[in-house]
Amino acid sequence: MISQHWQQRVGSQRDWVWRGWQTRYTYIRPDQPRQKTTPLILLHGFGTSIGHWRQNLAVLGEYHTVYALDMLGFGGSEKAPVSYKVELWVEQVYDFWRTFIRQPVVLVGNSIGSLVSLAAAARHPDMVQGVVMMSLPDPSLEAEAIPAFLQPVVAAVKCVVASPAVLKTLFRLVRRPSIARRWASLAYANPAAVTDELIEILIGPAQDRGSAQAFYATVKAVTSAESGLSVKTVLPTLEIPILLIWGQQDRMVPPVFARQFANYNPNVQLLTLENAGHCPHDECPELVNPAILTWIDKYFNGANGSAAGLVPIVQKV
Repeated sequence: MISQHWQQRVGSQRDWVWRGWQTRYTYIRPDQPRQKTTPLILLHGFGTSIGHWRQNLAVLGEYHTVYALDMLGFGGSEKAPVSYKVELWVEQVYDFWRTFIRQPVVLVGNSIGSLVSLAAAARHPDMVQGVVMMSLPDPSLEAEAIPAFLQPVVAAVKCVVASPAVLKTLFRLVRRPSIARRWASLAYANPAAVTDELIEILIGPAQDRGSAQAFYATVKAVTSAESGLSVKTVLPTLEIPILLIWGQQDRMVPPVFARQFANYNPNVQLLTLENAGHCPHDECPELVNPAILTWIDKYFNGANGSAAGLVPIVQKV
């Protein structure tokens, strides 16, 4: 049984001032020197933070130097009064990389963190040598799926939902432990994974100054298709190894997208997990951690550490 508090299991946390805003990051380095290592940057999903990687950081950090960021507006980073967009978080990640790492990394993202990873790999190929994406969302698919005659209605509903009054009420609700637990139960296939520790990680940042305004802005950012970022458009352009991990019980981003996305690029290796939901890294770390490590060894640290000739592999666990 794990006795350490989650704050003690996420490495050495530090603050970094980015563009005048305080942001939080952490890192773990291997205790023993290793001949071949690959730096990793972990990017969380919506409403989560560094703590959501508490079951991954130490394991991955046994073999590679691992960093995790709280994207601006989330976790321990400042809840800045800015216009939040995927592009803003991409710039944060890139500037962090230029400041602290300066060698090609593997980006590992969950949910919106996957979308940021995808955009960063396309925009900054000098930074990214591979990408691991779990439960990759695509806001542009929503617009494609809605019939033209219904689009004005959907747009009107979105305006109501995104109104300050509705978002203010929603924020008051989601910061309650009971409501956060219900929300998490939708994201997780296994109820036992929705622990008190997880709820603490989810609702803790909601007490920070400016958290309400940041919540409104980030909700709009992750539900908007206006950013122009389309997985169908961007994913085929990447010429690097890609590991796509998906829980078959994902209720937030349909698993049917997994195989569809895998067909966009021959460099994609797809791993589907039968008994996992939207956050497989937290729900099934005993499967996800070794899968990531094996994939890194195969394409970066082993004899076949090149994207050339990469064959798509579909696995079910």
